Amino acid sequence: MYSKIKRLLIGKPLKSNELHDQKLNKLKALAILSSDALSSVAYGPEQILIVLATVSAIAFWYSLPIAIGVLILLAALILSYRQIIYSYPHGGGAYMVAKENLGMNFGLIAGGSLLVDYILTVAVSVSAGTDAITSAFPTLHPYSVIIAVCIVIIITLLNLRGLTESATVLAYPVYLFVIALAILIVAGIYQVATGHAPAHAHTAVGTPVAGVGLFLLLKAFSSGCSALTGVEAVSNAIPNFKDPAPKNAAATLVMMGCILAFLFSGIVFLAYWYGIAPSAKETVMSQLGASIFGRNIFYYFIQATTALILVLAANTGFSAFPLLSFNLAKDKFMPRPFTVRGDRLGYSNGIITLGVASIILILIFKGNTENLIPLYAVGVFIPFSLSQTGMILKWIREKPSGWMVKLAANLSGALICYLILIIFFVTKFSKVWIALIFIPLVVFIFHKIHEHYIAVGDQLRVDLSKKLKDTPINENVVIVPVAGITKVVAQSLNYAKSLSDNVIAVYVGQSPEAIEKMEKEWEQWDTGVRLVTLHSLYRSILTPLSKFIDTVQYKTEQTGVKTAITVVMPQFYTKRWWQSFLHNQSGLLIRAYLVRTKDIVIATVPYRFKK
Repeated sequence: MYSKIKRLLIGKPLKSNELHDQKLNKLKALAILSSDALSSVAYGPEQILIVLATVSAIAFWYSLPIAIGVLILLAALILSYRQIIYSYPHGGGAYMVAKENLGMNFGLIAGGSLLVDYILTVAVSVSAGTDAITSAFPTLHPYSVIIAVCIVIIITLLNLRGLTESATVLAYPVYLFVIALAILIVAGIYQVATGHAPAHAHTAVGTPVAGVGLFLLLKAFSSGCSALTGVEAVSNAIPNFKDPAPKNAAATLVMMGCILAFLFSGIVFLAYWYGIAPSAKETVMSQLGASIFGRNIFYYFIQATTALILVLAANTGFSAFPLLSFNLAKDKFMPRPFTVRGDRLGYSNGIITLGVASIILILIFKGNTENLIPLYAVGVFIPFSLSQTGMILKWIREKPSGWMVKLAANLSGALICYLILIIFFVTKFSKVWIALIFIPLVVFIFHKIHEHYIAVGDQLRVDLSKKLKDTPINENVVIVPVAGITKVVAQSLNYAKSLSDNVIAVYVGQSPEAIEKMEKEWEQWDTGVRLVTLHSLYRSILTPLSKFIDTVQYKTEQTGVKTAITVVMPQFYTKRWWQSFLHNQSGLLIRAYLVRTKDIVIATVPYRFKK
């Protein structure tokens, strides 16, 4: 039943040699890896205006030079991550750059920040998209959390079906959003050029504004840089591209940067020209669409695609989180299951983990994740800063041809990124201070996982100079716990006798009468196996059995002969899954206890019911 539901939801398993068919071309990769970055156009310009509005609407002309500053940082990031793609073609992005150039701890800070950021990406994006849906249909507002959870589940299932399927489905809304905003910008610029746009709705550039200082401008700049979240996703997901993967990834990154620059600068310019002011009741995008088109079909097309892109921005996290988890797990800093491909050849454990974590976040904050946006931005700019710094050290150390130009791009990017981080911590410390606790905690967990794997490796490593054939074979004492005289016990005894001539059956009785009855029936059965009976005063099977095994271990140690102890556990299995609940699970409990506490071998002999 489980397998049928699984096949229905995610499709039939793919063969390992079909992995090449799951690789993405540039257009599909652009859609699923740029959704986060492109969606930020819907709120990035508005964040600038919100800060400037604290002074006056007259200050809105400052949004233009601030936007230029954001575009300069975008160019530096695109150049930097393009270099990262070619330098680290196996993916990993900021984690790999920081690890190799700044040291492992800095790599883990970058990796941990990105993992947390991708979880926040999903939670924030889906919650924002849900808000857009409930705004259009107010009757759905009480169900906003349920809607958000359902959206995360749907996106998770789409990604579990494989890269190509999810990219095919999710590409349409992304490109529709780009087309919608392109139409908006072209129509707006046409109106400006032909004089149909209001000429006096904005303040002239250069108008002096009292109260505008450097600190305010830097704060507005840092808020506008929220439009750059998601730029790093392509560098993390290089293995998902068709060959030549680095070349295709670099081309996709440049395309994303150009589209983002066009949309961001166009929205900022038109918002300034039309005198759009941020409002609690209506977004800047909505006001701009209404000013240019009126509330007609084009307006609703823009609003619908904006709501869709806000929801689907979450898919960038689903594309990048599993691959980053894979790289961390490969280095033994995350559990090894994150390196395993699922039925559809994706890293399904990473996809499921991201989906579950984001759902938990949505439930905790009840779908209201606005307070997480500053933390979300910090989670992006920490890896930005570390990757830029790592590349600076790489160029200084290696000095390849043209390294001075590359160094200048990374140096300018690093300075701006660190400046933004400082501004965030100064201006929004009450909302981002948790990063100072959470990120070190994540790094600590990484180290604990790594220590465990190193310890396991030390204990499992084999010295090949010591030949296995020269190792003496241990004598084997086989213990068979029995609950009565049944076919499953008979099957288990036959298996035990095939392992050793020294087999002991152990029966734990709760009364002298039960023990006496068992001994008589055992003698009559004539198994050829010695029966040991134990009386349990407190109705426990586990305690007397455990003490008996301890006694056998002690006596074999006293003989000085190397002896192994095997416990053969009879276990029957019902035909229907629900029938198992009609029987006690004492065998499972005994096995679970012995596995954790005793230095013995445990073998399970199954007996399957046919009806």
